[in-house]
Amino acid sequence: MTHDAVLQRIIDDRIIAIVRGVPKEKILDTARAISDGGIRCLEITFDHESPNGERETLESIELLATHPELGIMVGAGTVIEPAEVVRAKDAGAHYIVSPDTNPQVIELTRSLGLVSIPGAYTATEVLSAHKEGADIVKLFPAGLMGPSYFKALMGPLGFIKFSAVGNISKSNIRDFRDIGVTCFGIGGSLVDKKAIAAGEFHKITETAKGLMQALG
Repeated sequence: MTHDAVLQRIIDDRIIAIVRGVPKEKILDTARAISDGGIRCLEITFDHESPNGERETLESIELLATHPELGIMVGAGTVIEPAEVVRAKDAGAHYIVSPDTNPQVIELTRSLGLVSIPGAYTATEVLSAHKEGADIVKLFPAGLMGPSYFKALMGPLGFIKFSAVGNISKSNIRDFRDIGVTCFGIGGSLVDKKAIAAGEFHKITETAKGLMQALG
């Protein structure tokens, strides 16, 4: 997919499921459950804590990229180094999500034709990310900031596309939508590790459906 097609898909789908710490052998079932619930953008986050974390992250991305029948558009999350951008792209990632605003990561992401979604908190960081070439700027933790913080930033910076990440649920997602937030990253409340471990993937599907219904 082209850069513009990926960006439009994210804008249209509106929710990115954040998958963190899910074993590779559970990735396909987890992705299928999420997709069955109507969420088809999925971010596999880099594991920087375990010795084999990066390798397992890339293997999970590659696994999803080679199963197009799931309808999943996969990206890489918690990307903090330029080298990770290259490896994520090679594994099949279409977009790069970061916790911070790293000019080198943004520049390389865009030069490789991928969609860039760096993280920011202040107006200065948001504008810096945009100037470096970010397609969407992620604000975290959105639920703790609240819609009013987003609205205040979007006053002077309304030309920037924002993603709300952190503590987003079906009870508050529409509040963020109504002020013009472009998309949402949702992790723990959607990708329930206990349900995954127990093989209760239907619970994830139902949560995904609930989020989509709440978003409207």
